[in-house]
Amino acid sequence: MFKGLKERLKAVKDNLGFHVEEIADQQDLGISTRDTLSAPDLASVSTKSIDRKNIFSGADQKNKGAALDAKEGVDDDESLIHESPSPVPLSFDIDEDEALEKKELPSKAESGAKVGIGSKIKAFVVSREFIIDQKQIDVPLFDLEMALLENDVALSAVDEIISSIRTDLTGSSRKMGTSVDDVITNSLKNAMLRVLGERFDLLAFIAEREKPVKIIFVGVNGTGKTTSIAKLASYLTKQGLSVVIGAGDTFRAGAIEQIDVHAKRLGLKVVQHQEGSDPTAVLYDTTEYARAHHIDVVLGDTAGRFHNRVNLMNQLEKIRRVIQPDLIIYVDEAVAGNDAVVRAEEFERSVGLDGVILTKVDMDPRGGAALSIAHAVGKPLIFIGVGQGYDDLIPFSPEQVVEDLLGEEAEVL
Repeated sequence: MFKGLKERLKAVKDNLGFHVEEIADQQDLGISTRDTLSAPDLASVSTKSIDRKNIFSGADQKNKGAALDAKEGVDDDESLIHESPSPVPLSFDIDEDEALEKKELPSKAESGAKVGIGSKIKAFVVSREFIIDQKQIDVPLFDLEMALLENDVALSAVDEIISSIRTDLTGSSRKMGTSVDDVITNSLKNAMLRVLGERFDLLAFIAEREKPVKIIFVGVNGTGKTTSIAKLASYLTKQGLSVVIGAGDTFRAGAIEQIDVHAKRLGLKVVQHQEGSDPTAVLYDTTEYARAHHIDVVLGDTAGRFHNRVNLMNQLEKIRRVIQPDLIIYVDEAVAGNDAVVRAEEFERSVGLDGVILTKVDMDPRGGAALSIAHAVGKPLIFIGVGQGYDDLIPFSPEQVVEDLLGEEAEVL
């Protein structure tokens, strides 16, 4: 699922992790995060400027230590200046006495080669604290921002994700006993979960409401609204609930016949009037039928429309006023990307929504609509369509989507 976005996020996650690992290593070696020396600067520094402390690179430290033990007459307070061809990073924001108390510097040979976050080699930062400055992760966060925007994630959702990660990682002193990989992954997960929102349990909602529970479906033409109604009807009946369908799309030619074919395949009742009749009357009759026959759920179809079709939007307002639905669910297709998000926002402003179904998620390599739409309208993404069969409508799980996107071993569908 969302293969393109998954690949981009992995690359950005590796880059961000490398930056954080560099910061942790620099501060552990005593390099000031405010005055970090560049490689050319380090090459120009003479170790003779320090006269009270021996500084050795890792492998030389052991050899020099053995030589000092064998040498007689050398006072413990005196030191030899070790001229190393590879200058050791120094900190100049501490005084001479503090320099004497710095711990022995680890070598690359002893600590292991530095690696990116994508590998399985963990860079552990145990029992020490360090601070990440905002400027130190601006570049990888910009890369993340571009990756999200290029995959059709809405700007408002991108801003929320970037802000959340920046707040989570920067500014405060942190003691790390886990790998940098885990720190970065958890920060990304938390940021994305805030945008995706909480999971909506439709079955629990139905169980708590007075019967029949009335669910009305709205959206534009050609996005799979009528098919999604049939899929949801199949899902609910398999959960032991009784369902009746109202053929409220009396505007589109063939819409009544389409929903009738689906209902016959599923063995369900469809309440329908003639083409061109008042959809509010159709859905009212469907609700009365459900009450009379003690049916649990009413699924009401409506004509597809754009928000700028004033007469059709007024028709939806009439349906809301008369039927008083328990849920109004907006249906759109994931492959529409940010267009689906914009349309959902318009429907939310015009009619008011309670939830979203996204179709054709299996055909969307980017995932922008799925990541954005709940945040944009402030209502949960309830189901996603992942195929053509009646069983290919599944409850949306924010946790599972984030695991699929960020997990190293997650299957790419």
